[in-house]
Amino acid sequence: MRHGFALFAGIDQDIIRASAREAESLGYASFWVNHPGSTDGLASLAVAARETRRLALGVGVIPLHTRNPESIAQGVRAHALPTDRLLLGVGSPNPGSLARVREGVAALRSQLGGVRVIVAALGPKMCRLAGEIADGVLFNWLTPEYARASADLVRAGAAAARRQPPTLYAYIRVAIGPEAHDRLLSEANRYGGVPAYAAHFERMGIKPVETAIAAPSADAVRPALRKWDGVVDEVVIRAITGKDTTEENLALIRAAKPE
Repeated sequence: MRHGFALFAGIDQDIIRASAREAESLGYASFWVNHPGSTDGLASLAVAARETRRLALGVGVIPLHTRNPESIAQGVRAHALPTDRLLLGVGSPNPGSLARVREGVAALRSQLGGVRVIVAALGPKMCRLAGEIADGVLFNWLTPEYARASADLVRAGAAAARRQPPTLYAYIRVAIGPEAHDRLLSEANRYGGVPAYAAHFERMGIKPVETAIAAPSADAVRPALRKWDGVVDEVVIRAITGKDTTEENLALIRAAKPE
């Protein structure tokens, strides 16, 4: 199972630079940022692109209801992102999410050639659609057990479309120590208040924080990640630290490095 590493796109750019270099040197397969409304994830990803040569570069994910495919394609070109390394994550909330994602994926492929488009999937219908059309699917805030069930839906969608299943990625939030745990709980509660995620957690029958890894020490991270072995193709370690320092993020990258 491969490992990726993910940061908040609005974090200090020096942390992005240092983290991307460290992730590449330690054998990570990918480096990701998100795309919050306050920050252009493509611009932040370009910072990591300039520091690396091998890592796949993921943005997880751009909401198609607030940024259309034409704007996304323009952003990829404006920031000179290497499309051969790019994992272009997109998603959409309801209403109209399935049609918007289907049309958005087709438009992005048309405008950006061979770029790999990754679809964020929470519910069963989006999992099946991702199987039908995407190069990859990004799971988020879920347990290994539920990821297995979601993966089955993705594969069913791929089989119905008579194509190979897409690559399976899973965002796993990881925190080390009490201060980072507090921030993890705060983020989990925030997501729990979003209707689409609230329905997602209800389907699983768990609290949001139960999908994450709250490690007491760095030594506990890699053993906790082993429960994901064989579940997805790549786990993406979404860093949650106490103070968002370079040192904290580098320590987390080293603690979660591929075995």
